[in-house]
Amino acid sequence: MAKYQFQTEVNQLLKLIIHSMYSNKDIFLREIVSNASDALDKLKYLTVSDDKYKDVAFNPRIDISFNEEKKILSVQDSGIGMDEEDLTNNLGTIARSGTKAFIDMLSKNGSGSSDLIGQFGVGFYSAFMAASKIDVYTRKAAGNGKVLHWSSDGTNSYEIEELTEKSEAYCQYGFDKSETVGSVIEIHLNDDSKDYASRWKIDELIKKYSNHIAFPIYLHYVQTKYNKDGKAEGTENKVDQVNSASALWKRNKSELKKEDYNDFYKTISHDGTDPLMYVHTHAEGTQEYTTLFYVPRTAPFDMYQADYKSGVKLYVKRVFITDDDRELLPSYLRFIRGVIDSEDLPLNVSREILQQNRILETIKTQSVKKLLSEFKKLGDEAKKLEAKTEISDGEKETLEKWHDFVKSYNRPLKEGLYSDFANRDEIAEIIRFKSTADEGSGENKWTSFADYVQRMKPDQKSIYYISGSDEKNLRSSPLLEAYKKKGFEVLIMADDIDDIVIPAYGKYKDFELKSVSRAGSDEELGVDKEEAKKKEEAFKPVQEKIKKALEGRVKDVVLSKRLSDSPSCIVVDENDPSLQMERMMKAMGQGGGDFVKPILEINADHAIVKKLEGHVSEDFVKNVSEVLLDQALLVSGAELKDPADFVKSLNSLLAE
Repeated sequence: MAKYQFQTEVNQLLKLIIHSMYSNKDIFLREIVSNASDALDKLKYLTVSDDKYKDVAFNPRIDISFNEEKKILSVQDSGIGMDEEDLTNNLGTIARSGTKAFIDMLSKNGSGSSDLIGQFGVGFYSAFMAASKIDVYTRKAAGNGKVLHWSSDGTNSYEIEELTEKSEAYCQYGFDKSETVGSVIEIHLNDDSKDYASRWKIDELIKKYSNHIAFPIYLHYVQTKYNKDGKAEGTENKVDQVNSASALWKRNKSELKKEDYNDFYKTISHDGTDPLMYVHTHAEGTQEYTTLFYVPRTAPFDMYQADYKSGVKLYVKRVFITDDDRELLPSYLRFIRGVIDSEDLPLNVSREILQQNRILETIKTQSVKKLLSEFKKLGDEAKKLEAKTEISDGEKETLEKWHDFVKSYNRPLKEGLYSDFANRDEIAEIIRFKSTADEGSGENKWTSFADYVQRMKPDQKSIYYISGSDEKNLRSSPLLEAYKKKGFEVLIMADDIDDIVIPAYGKYKDFELKSVSRAGSDEELGVDKEEAKKKEEAFKPVQEKIKKALEGRVKDVVLSKRLSDSPSCIVVDENDPSLQMERMMKAMGQGGGDFVKPILEINADHAIVKKLEGHVSEDFVKNVSEVLLDQALLVSGAELKDPADFVKSLNSLLAE
């Protein structure tokens, strides 16, 4: 028997599982059965698509047996099976990026994170919550005929050997028949988990977690026989099918209850909580297909990772094709979980053909439209409820659902505003923003472009927004002073992608989107032109002093039309990237220098600026100018290049 070391990350994961995660130990059986179903799906597909597997008899089933006395629980499938390389890759290694971050997340969240194990694709290891040792017996379909035995006690190593015909397991699990392929997971239960070797416990868990697995699950048990007088007179071996084994998505919607949908979601998503919402569609006509999509209650943990896993499974006539095609839905809908089942695609459709298949493209297009319309419908319902003074419990649930949706998925939907030109108008009606109109209204107060337009002043021609990385900071920005005074609402955009998405979108209906941090966005503030001209003439001497003091640090120094209380603020030229965009580009390793120089706007009526009038020393002008610029940068959320110089200038002024 050859001995191997687990990959470091597997070791860390096993320690966490064995020592920390007992909050929902029941899920281990769900994970093992789900893996068995995946193995059957893979073999089913290969038997119709790969000549190598044409002669493999496909008799799909999952068999569960137990030995109460020996505390052993076994799950056997007639699926694809594994060879030695598969055993090492699947059971000894976690071949995904983000593994370390995932394990750190589990460490922080502790016992409440057991469901994340399945979501990360390492559900097999969850069995160590209940096991003192696990044995795996397996023969790969269309392989070399070898039966392999994998074994581990969950410490830091595992062993692999070829099983001989003399071994007990060889005959016990039917490997003496050459046509027997698939895998057996034999779990030696620890003392705290011996109740899982029970007919009633297994039956309960299968019905709860795995009822909608599309292959039959059989429970093997020994039943005592009784005579007419009620006396035991021996035992008999019994086998019961314990799941419905039907493709739930193909059933008529009128037959299904909310609980059915929720249970199926948990089966395909490895999520222990109910979904936020689901959308079930049967399409007939030129193309026939079924889709069942779910929105998870909380965002998938890998939603912002480059190697995020697709949550949508593709079937053709109920034959599983793939769950690893990220083209099934656009990337901004990567949080969606569910099933697409086409009646028109060929069963042997290849991955390459999928990328450019017109049938699949049509299904994708219609699915996106359906999902977006359901999101909009939920938002419209929530808007009506927010206007009511009293709402029922059911209405409260709808409102909470919408708030959860916005909190989790507003940001990825904004990506769609940028990337999905065909649906950007629909997406624009769904996404939400914070606003200066909702000061003090709480975290669940959101507004849409449509709401903003409804509240616009009669003479207002543009939609104004301010973007940055911190909502609280943006709300107190001096850039907003004149807009508030004028009664113009400003949208608060604190998502990191807003500076990419909103300028690219440009216009909502007939209204241009204008950033208040850009030069020229103050044209609508209604300043008297004659008075402004006089002020600019009077400001010129101070303007020249500040320009000279800040030479090389700013693009320009101008008199501000938008400031009333603050002495200064910064804006950027219309053709330059925003400071937020500059920070993002630097974070991505692009743009080494300070290529965006801000424009410094000055409030000539402010007491600090007034001190620069008349004859003052160059040092005083320099210190005041540096402080005016640096404090404006700080308020905008920018980092100071040299904080020590700012402190030095400030101290010099305080000592005056």
